[in-house]
Amino acid sequence: QVQLVESGGGLVQAGGSLRLSCAASGRSFSSYGMGWFRQAPGKEREFVAAINWRGGRIVYRDNADSEPGRFTISRDNAKNTVYLQMNSLKAEETAVYYCAAASSGSASRSGDDYDYWGQGTQVTVSS
Repeated sequence: QVQLVESGGGLVQAGGSLRLSCAASGRSFSSYGMGWFRQAPGKEREFVAAINWRGGRIVYRDNADSEPGRFTISRDNAKNTVYLQMNSLKAEETAVYYCAAASSGSASRSGDDYDYWGQGTQVTVSS
């Protein structure tokens, strides 16, 4: 069993930055693949970024991102924490951001591959 608690959300102006954290409790955090997803009001949940258990494989929502480097996922297994650094935020990225853990250890774009989810943290980007 893994419990996930997100933090770091808030209100930011367009173009600003936020760093989300997801603290995990329970055993074997380092063996889990970790992902970030978001859901805006009235919209389906969408994938943002994922990192595999070793940190050697990272995938983003759009690997052909026209603005590379805006989002960066990382993990610190010693602290049982995964991070999402978000730069140059846009108003349309306002959503509740969730972290999730996959017992497979892989970095997956599909929410169906994740076994545990946090409660989410609200990110509001004002235009």
